[in-house]
Amino acid sequence: MTHTFNPKRTALLTIDLQNDFLHPKGAYGRAGQTSKAISALPDRVKPLADSLRAKGGFYISAQFTLVPGPSGEPLIAPHLKELRPFLGKGDFAPGGFGHSLVDELAPADFTIEKVAYSAFYQTRLEYILRYLEIDTLIIGGIVTNGGVASTLRDAHLRNVHTILLSDGCAAFKQEVHDATLVSLGSISPIKTCAEILEELA
Repeated sequence: MTHTFNPKRTALLTIDLQNDFLHPKGAYGRAGQTSKAISALPDRVKPLADSLRAKGGFYISAQFTLVPGPSGEPLIAPHLKELRPFLGKGDFAPGGFGHSLVDELAPADFTIEKVAYSAFYQTRLEYILRYLEIDTLIIGGIVTNGGVASTLRDAHLRNVHTILLSDGCAAFKQEVHDATLVSLGSISPIKTCAEILEELA
C-alpha cells in the first residue's frame, strides 16, 4: 500500500508524547511504568517534525487529558482507574508539567487535548485539518495498540490518508506493538521515520 503525499498538505500527528508518560518525574515515571521503546520516540521523531515543517507541513501534538473536577480530583473513566490506580490529582491536568509535550518536541504547531484514545473524539483536530486543507497524517506516539490505533482508524473513517511510523510509535510490550502493526497494515501504509525523511529530502 503506497501513498504519495504533498508536504504542504501533510501533518505529523503524535499521540501522548507528554511528560506524565515519558518524564521520570511524570505520573507514569513515578509509578515505575516505563519502557525503553517509548522513551526513545521523541529523539527519533524530532528530525521528521523539523523536516516536514521546513517543507511547509505541520506538527500537531495530541495530548491525553484528565479533566479536574471541582475538588481537583480528575474525572477518570472507571476502566482507566482500575488499570492505572496511581493516577490522581494534578496528573495530565491541562496547563501542568505532566500534561505538557516533552521538551524534545516542544512546541507543536497545534496542541489537541484529548480525553479518550482517539485524537478525533470530541476534539478540534478535524476542524484544524480542514482549515489547513490537510489530507495526509503521518502518525506516531503511544501506545501503538491504544491511542495510535484508535486515531488511525478514525482518520481512515474520515477519508484522511495516513502513514503509520513503525519505529515512531511504541507500546509497553513489543509483541503487542508488532501485532498492532500487522493489524493496521490493512488500512494504512507503514514506514520508518528514516523512509519518510528520505521522501521529504
